[in-house]
Amino acid sequence: QVHLVESGGGLVQAGGSLRLSCVVSTPITNMYRLAWYRQAPGKQRELVATILATGVTDYEAYAKGRFSISRDNAKNTVYLQMNSLNSEDTAVYYCAALLDPFGSNDWGQGIQVTVSS
Repeated sequence: QVHLVESGGGLVQAGGSLRLSCVVSTPITNMYRLAWYRQAPGKQRELVATILATGVTDYEAYAKGRFSISRDNAKNTVYLQMNSLNSEDTAVYYCAALLDPFGSNDWGQGIQVTVSS
């Protein structure tokens, strides 16, 4: 079982920035993919961004140009830098780790991000 712990959430004004961190209990170099998801009130969980073991990144349309996913292998940590936040970004953000492409995600407990307008 892989354990993931998110941090860095909180309350921010519209237009502001936050950086989320996710510490993973096992070497992230072993992971096929790391990702950030989010779930807004009354909505389904949705993908935000992914980063593969190769370092290749991908973003959902709403995140492109505003969010940046990165990793620090030495710290077993994946980050999500979020800029130009707006009220629609208010959600619980989850870190996810996928060991192999045929498996299922391990999840963090989630962290609240609230953007005030």
